[in-house]
Parts: sequence; structure tokens; C-alpha cells
Amino acid sequence: MARDAAPSLRTLLALLAVLALAPAAAAQPLRVEAVTVARGLVHPWGLAFLPDGRMLVTERPGRMRIVARDGTLGAPLTGLPPVVVAGQGGLLDVALDPKFADNALVYWTFSEGASDGGGGNSTAVARGRLEGNRIAGAEVIFRQQPKFASSLHFGSRLAFAPDGRLFVTLGDRFTRKDDAQTLDTHHGKVVRIEPDGKVPADNPFVGRAGALPEIWSYGHRNVQGAAIHPVTGALWTHEHGPQGGDELNRVERGANHGWPVITHGRNYVIGTTIGEGTARADVVAPARVWVPTSIAPSGMAFVTSERYPGWKGSVLIGALRGQKLVRVELDGNRAVREEALLTELGERIRDVREGPDGFIYLLTDSADGRILRLAR
Repeated sequence: MARDAAPSLRTLLALLAVLALAPAAAAQPLRVEAVTVARGLVHPWGLAFLPDGRMLVTERPGRMRIVARDGTLGAPLTGLPPVVVAGQGGLLDVALDPKFADNALVYWTFSEGASDGGGGNSTAVARGRLEGNRIAGAEVIFRQQPKFASSLHFGSRLAFAPDGRLFVTLGDRFTRKDDAQTLDTHHGKVVRIEPDGKVPADNPFVGRAGALPEIWSYGHRNVQGAAIHPVTGALWTHEHGPQGGDELNRVERGANHGWPVITHGRNYVIGTTIGEGTARADVVAPARVWVPTSIAPSGMAFVTSERYPGWKGSVLIGALRGQKLVRVELDGNRAVREEALLTELGERIRDVREGPDGFIYLLTDSADGRILRLAR
């Protein structure tokens, strides 16, 4: 028996050696599906998770609701200031204060009309305490200046940095696109403020003549996605290009991000070039550009949980025009791989969030909007 067994053992050892040297099989893409958590929301825009797992959701027509974990929609919260609802304007993003457990503060962005009733509007940031089904002590802590009569390009996302400062992304208001290259307006900017709306003393343009001190970066078009990198603490955003030219950016302190002088986008319909080119030495290059077709990105989140093998560290981006979820793998400040997900969904994805349970949640933008959970 020993003589018969020896060759089999040698063969097995040789086979194991060959397998050890063979290249690893390519990892199979993770298959996911969207499971409906709640529906019946009217153009939901922003989503934030309360500590107990319930969700705060904004609806663009001007309502904010609490959604129970079983998907039951609560009545609209009371106590919010008036919202101008027109075109892309309305009630937009929502975020909890990092110290919410102690102060119950909620922050939101919305389109606000001019106090003189003259038709001007701009993006504003308000905060108030969540008390049951109402917002108490609501106050506006930041107003985009100047107000301008437009129903387009309000932005706007909120992102708290690790140091507790608040980033606010602001659109260029469409016909005021050239303002994105000046420092005397908030059009086409990312601003950085204290939680009470004051200006941090270390903001890059504090003390510069003719510059608004809230500005953190400039040269943006219409930023509808913002998230803090879970390892570096850096702010990442994405913004709409015009006809092509959507961008994913690592936003840099005091930096010019190009719009509208440096862009990969083209003029609508006629397709002619915009600005002076696609790159310039003093302009921060995007990590990813979508050309020639825009996906119209909205909402983004970094994957930090282990729920989705192989995804940790990726950034997930919703697509409105593209009607899909996009997963982008990063290598430092470079986007190295992209994967399209939920292409069969057939719905505009407005927001993307990672929940406290580690699952990814999405908002769909429609008159019968849904909250979706991404399941394996």
C-alpha cells in the first residue's frame, strides 16, 4: 500500500505547487439589487440618518420628513423657513451636526427668496433643533451672495469636515457662470463656515481685498455631490458639466477648479468649445471627467463598511441623466476604475448615503420617489 500511495502524494504536492504559481482568478463583480425601503416621496433630494436608524429626508417642494425604519412616512416637519420652489430650486440637502446627540441640531440647504420680494433668490443654509416632529429655533446661518433671479444651478450639498467646519457647495446660477472665476460672489464656489455660520480664521481668502472670506475654492459649475474621504479627511465633490464634462474632484484649499475657462464640457446643442481649453497649470485637474456624454451626477458617498466585498474605499455616485449608480475606485487622487450599477433601474438617482448599518441607501428623483437599500 505504501508503494502505491507515494506517487499520489508526489502528484498532489506538484499540483499544489503549480496552483501556487498560477495567477489568481479574476474577481467576479459583486452583484447587487435595489430593495425598496419607502416610497411616496415627492422629488426627494437629501437623506440623513438619525442615531436610532430613522431617516430625515427632504423633498424639493419644501418638505422635510422623518421616515421610520420600516418605511413609514412621517408628516412634514414644522418650523422651516419659507422655501422658493422653482425649477431646480427648493428644499435641498440635509445633514446632522456632528454633536447631534448633545444638541439635536439639523442643517439644511434651500433656495431662499430676496427679502424685498424682487424675484431674486440664492442658496441658503439654515439650522434648527429637531424636537419631535418640528424644527425649533430655525435660523439662516449663510446666504449665497448676491441673490439673482434664476431657477437653475443652486448646488447644493453639505459636508462636515473632521474638524467640525461645514462645507457648502454652491452653483454658478447658470447665466452667471463667469462669476465662478471671481472672488467677490459666492456663485460657483465651495464655502467653508463654522457650524454657527461664522468665517473660520484660517480660510484661504480671509483678509484679501475684494474676496468673500467664506470661499474655500472656486471655478465650480453646479456641485451636487460632496463627501469627506474617510481616511484623509479631504473634501471630494462632483459637479455637472454642460454637454459632457461632468467632473469628480478632490477639492483643494484656495484652488481654482477651472469652470468656465478650463473645462471638458461643450455648449449645449451646438457642441462648440467653452473657455480656453481643458487644462492649465494653475487649475486643479479633475480626478475623473465624463465625456462626451454627461451622466448628471448627484449625491455621493464613500464605502467604509464590509457589507460589499471589494468596494471599501470606493466612491459611489448617483446619476440623474444616466439613471444608474456609478462606483469609482481611487488610487490616491486618481480614479482608476469605474463600474456602472443598477443600469436596469430606469430611475434618476438623486442621493447616495451609507447608513449606520453599513448598507448603501439611495433616493430616486421622481414624483413617487423612493428610498432604496442596496442588497447583495
